[in-house]
Amino acid sequence: MNKLQQLIDLIQSYKSVAVAFSGGVDSSALAKACALALGENAVAITAVSPLMTQEEINDAQNVAALIGIKHEIFHFDDLADDKFTVNDKMRCYHCHINRFKFMEKFCRDNNISYLLEGSNEDDKGDYRPGMIALKEFACVKSPFLQLHITKNKIRQMAKDWNLPVWNKPSSACLASRLAYGLEITPKRLNQVAQAEKIIRPLVQGQMRVRHHGDLARIEVEDTQIAKIIEPATRKFIDTKLKELGFKFVTVDLTGYTKGSNNAVLK
Repeated sequence: MNKLQQLIDLIQSYKSVAVAFSGGVDSSALAKACALALGENAVAITAVSPLMTQEEINDAQNVAALIGIKHEIFHFDDLADDKFTVNDKMRCYHCHINRFKFMEKFCRDNNISYLLEGSNEDDKGDYRPGMIALKEFACVKSPFLQLHITKNKIRQMAKDWNLPVWNKPSSACLASRLAYGLEITPKRLNQVAQAEKIIRPLVQGQMRVRHHGDLARIEVEDTQIAKIIEPATRKFIDTKLKELGFKFVTVDLTGYTKGSNNAVLK
């Protein structure tokens, strides 16, 4: 039996599900599988907060409509919890506890059996305290993890289903851009969102703006470094990011590294 059929069979065994839905490739592929497996007994739920950009919210709405799954949007204030905004190494744990408590209540109130989320086999190799939080909820299931489905396989599923996000670069929430110990505030999240919006059209592939207080550290893929430090481009980015409030702007010569802010924890 192939992985896709295993996934459909597993989801069917859940009877009714809600999918924690961001509109990224993992949650989109999972939502599509749930729609195929359970039809009207599946719903996608998106918690809109200051940690998401408007573009991400739009993507979630558009992809859910394309999939044809019911989609519920809720507003959630992650910044109301001091344990989260202090931004220590357990930031993602506190975020997941708060959000999944909220979504667990939604499932309970609507007689939904399980809450599904899109962690995959490749996530085991990264520092993810949020995955620890998931174990504290009996109703939460991670089908991709359970079936050892990799990111590449998920992308292939999404491509086969003609989902436009199949090749969308992975993107963690805006809070992941802030260096540990730097308080998470609406202003700093907005600085990151606006900085990345400025740079994204100038490069291809993965890109991050890491917030280190007065300093913005730009990460792009190796092949894009020469492009971003070309004199006119460099001057444009430097000017625009300083207008956002950064005093120093730098390009990381290592290039894009997934979870690079975690380096200080090692």
